[in-house]
Amino acid sequence: MKVVTFGEIMLRLATPGYLRFNQSNSLTATFGGGEANVAVSLANYGIPVDFVTRLPKNDIAQSCVMDLRKYGVGVDQIVYGGERLGIYFLETGAVSRGSKVVYDRDHSAISEIKSGMIDWDKVFEGVNWFHWTGITPAISQGAADVCLEAIQKANEKGITVSCDLNYRKNLWNYGKKAGEVMPALVAGTDVILGNEEDAEKVLGIKPEGVDVTGGHVEAAAYESVSKQIMAKFPRCKKVITTLRGSINANHNSWSGVLWDGKTLFEAPTYQITDIVDRVGGGDSFMGGLIYGLLTYTGDDQKALNFAVAASCLKHTIYGDYNQVTVDEVEKLIGGDTSGRVAR
Repeated sequence: MKVVTFGEIMLRLATPGYLRFNQSNSLTATFGGGEANVAVSLANYGIPVDFVTRLPKNDIAQSCVMDLRKYGVGVDQIVYGGERLGIYFLETGAVSRGSKVVYDRDHSAISEIKSGMIDWDKVFEGVNWFHWTGITPAISQGAADVCLEAIQKANEKGITVSCDLNYRKNLWNYGKKAGEVMPALVAGTDVILGNEEDAEKVLGIKPEGVDVTGGHVEAAAYESVSKQIMAKFPRCKKVITTLRGSINANHNSWSGVLWDGKTLFEAPTYQITDIVDRVGGGDSFMGGLIYGLLTYTGDDQKALNFAVAASCLKHTIYGDYNQVTVDEVEKLIGGDTSGRVAR
């Protein structure tokens, strides 16, 4: 089995601890981005995976490539051009103060990508699964065009396509709205992941009776949403919804449901009471889900449980990447939440 993910990776500059931007005299530099985060998760689980993007030829981009290579992610299909690597700044919230993200990614190398720059026939040689997110088509018209190009080529080759809808209102600023661009891409997708905001803002499908600010999310409320998605996009075989209850910035409840067209599978709910870093939480869910669906063929419940447990652990790890092993995830699934020292 081999997976390909496609999207933008950025330099992440974060204030230390819980400092606000105006308090901090230093920023911690790492790398991250939705599709790259998924690739790192899969590599950790032993799944061969390539990350495809467009990067400038400079020392910062080279550091990024070396970072991905360190985690076992294939980088040979990356194309080069453009002038800069995108950046995002992160201020981590606490208790009732939410986290903040400031983007500096205009005119990044991938935002200036055009159709034909990536040889998808070559990229998809020996590949079984292709993953994209709604972040990529939000970057620019060119990025949206190349994403559609990849999805159509994957469809031609019989490759399973997955998507995290990932609505980011601050990115859709090139003259198109998500609702104008995304449906054509989602139409070629087999496995769709999202949450209550994604379904409404991207697909125009609104969940009923859901209040995510109350600390509890009713899983059954999403069955109707899943059915609506499948009716609108007949190619879709599975709809997965992440269920995050936001008690405050440090305490979330976390679970998920999976609809296969007949049955609504629900995972256990975890209480994450001391969040270290929630950025990349959804990506870690997607990485765990792809691993589960590829590994536990025919057992959607086990695949979902793996995804939820893997992303639960991600909230304890600093940075965008989920750096956990299959054994650690399975230990949590088995009920061991003690956090005891492994000697």
